[in-house]
Amino acid sequence: MLGLPEEITACLFDLDGVLTGTAELHKQAWKQTFDEFLRARDGEGFRPFTDRDYADHVDGRPRFDGVREFLTSRGITLPEGGPDDPPDRATVHGVGNRKNDLVLAIIDERGVSPYPGSVRYLEAARDAGLQIGVVTSSANGAKVLEGGDLTKFVQARIDGVEIVKRKLRGKPAPDSFLAGARALDTEPAATAVFEDAIAGVRAGKAGAFGYVVGVNRADQADQLRAAGADVVVDDLAELLEG
Repeated sequence: MLGLPEEITACLFDLDGVLTGTAELHKQAWKQTFDEFLRARDGEGFRPFTDRDYADHVDGRPRFDGVREFLTSRGITLPEGGPDDPPDRATVHGVGNRKNDLVLAIIDERGVSPYPGSVRYLEAARDAGLQIGVVTSSANGAKVLEGGDLTKFVQARIDGVEIVKRKLRGKPAPDSFLAGARALDTEPAATAVFEDAIAGVRAGKAGAFGYVVGVNRADQADQLRAAGADVVVDDLAELLEG
């Protein structure tokens, strides 16, 4: 009924891009942040941040890892700074804090819209007795779940705040998904991972999870399969229909 192997008893969902459309809001905030930074550094002839940059260096990763990865791709090194750096400071934390301020403002302005097919799937998984957890690199996991009226489905949440607190490696390392499985008291082999990011699919594969579902929101089905997805769908509702 759920399109999963029989041995699966728990589901771990990424949030932005899998359950909600907020991945697009994050992408917009990243682009504004990096374009402003690059313009200030290189002048009007700067090379803008692209969708490819987002997919290759930022999507699915913890915020400050995304800053480091993208800047490294452009041959730029910044001092780390600290968590309290203001958003106009040219440090890894300053750039990351600028992005977080922007995405929070965008979410407050536009709200959170869950994908209808994802809500149907959550309802079906709950009704089938599967355990449900959310694993997201975003520090705003609780806010997004509440805004999308999804908290009622979730028995465990590992988000960016927990990742920092527990000193977990970010995706594509499997640490956050493994923490999610532990929070649900289930084995990885009995757990399915649902991800729209290449880094997240790699994390699910690296953690030896029982099934990895790639959610193709960004026209990268082949890349999701190559990263280790067992199945790729455009919408979670497809799993209910097959």
